[in-house]
Amino acid sequence: MQFPLRNVFQTWSLKELLRGLLVTGGYFFRRKFTIQYPEEKTPKSPRFRGLHALRRYSNGEERCIACKLCEAVCPALAITIESEERRDGTRRTTRYDIDLFKCIYCGFCEEACPVDSIVLTGIDEYHFETGESGVVS
Repeated sequence: MQFPLRNVFQTWSLKELLRGLLVTGGYFFRRKFTIQYPEEKTPKSPRFRGLHALRRYSNGEERCIACKLCEAVCPALAITIESEERRDGTRRTTRYDIDLFKCIYCGFCEEACPVDSIVLTGIDEYHFETGESGVVS
């Protein structure tokens, strides 16, 4: 009994195997795009959201007015703010903590801030020695 070559290809899925090998072989001869990190850096998008920063006025005073909108809008509950009232009746922060292990870098805090106090920078390289050091004050 003879089997046609077509049945062998279909039975053993050699057709699909050869199709996969052709795709792989095509990539073998293309230009490689491996980047040798950390010696080489990839370009970052202008919309990249990295490490948080609290801005100050030119006289050195913090911009944050302790409205706590960023704390309320944070979906990961990563922001904690403590504030007290000053003699002149304004509120200012006494403690502003961002837990970077909880933060999902969504940028909602930056959008919610009425005085543009908090910004997400382009810094993407930072590390922590212990779990407590992941909280930025």
